[in-house]
Amino acid sequence: MRTLICGSLAFDNIMVFPDRFKNHILPEQIHILNVAFLVPEMRREFGGCAGNIAYNLMLLGGDAQIMATVGDDAAPYLARLDQLGLSRQHVRQVPGSFTAQAFITTDLDDNQITAFHPGAMSFSHLNKVAEAGAQLGIVAPDGRDGMLQHARDFAAAGVSFIFDPGQGLPMFSGDDLLDFIGLADYACFNDYEARLACDRTGRSLEQLAGELKALIVTRGGEGSEIYADGQRYVIPCVEADQVIDPTGCGDAYRAGLLYGIAHGYDWEKTGRLAAVMGAIKIAHRGGQNHQPSREEIAARYQRAFGALPW
Repeated sequence: MRTLICGSLAFDNIMVFPDRFKNHILPEQIHILNVAFLVPEMRREFGGCAGNIAYNLMLLGGDAQIMATVGDDAAPYLARLDQLGLSRQHVRQVPGSFTAQAFITTDLDDNQITAFHPGAMSFSHLNKVAEAGAQLGIVAPDGRDGMLQHARDFAAAGVSFIFDPGQGLPMFSGDDLLDFIGLADYACFNDYEARLACDRTGRSLEQLAGELKALIVTRGGEGSEIYADGQRYVIPCVEADQVIDPTGCGDAYRAGLLYGIAHGYDWEKTGRLAAVMGAIKIAHRGGQNHQPSREEIAARYQRAFGALPW
């Protein structure tokens, strides 16, 4: 089933400050803050929600199609997509812009200072879902206008899709969120986003779930919950071999959801596969550096749940 993943492609620039921010920021001088941090350690990762989700869906053997916008500096990312065999037919390059990117500085206490430049992501509404011929989709974090447009396009084309606002959720009012949920077949939030969605809409999780085929809420190390068919399915967290970096775990989980939906799995099996993908990802740095084969994914699933996923 061709799955269209609407969202961001981004570069993640990750720097490590070998000290503590608190030693260099004077609280009484915060109103005239002017600091510089020497960061001898730096790495650049391929990221963005669409890129991460597509990468994980590819690992599972799914038909992942990316719909995103990138800037003049996108050549390394485009070359990577070609190397991976991921189509960039629906990746639009916007002249005069930068590809979306995050600049993340972490100190020895794991505090982070992040700056995010949306760049070409702000033009995501120029992409049209109807051109992709998708049979399943997801609206992941992207430019605000693009997310609204793609949700409407999926609904108009009769294509089932997951509404996954992620860190973009604060851009939307309660009415906006209810509109998204009215158009979508599925929605996925982490626990914080779920609380925010409930606050903004004035609805409970159960009420929101009643508008959807399924509402999925991830809770980190506490696992996840899937509200569907009038039931609440509790999905346990899969123990990781080691915990290295949570960046992109949610995207890996969502790839498992998409694969399960595309293949008609029941919700328990779908959620378990999603949890396995998150556990595999968290043992590696960055959102796209894990490289398990389908056989290794199946073995990991069997080790956790005593059965094979396919």
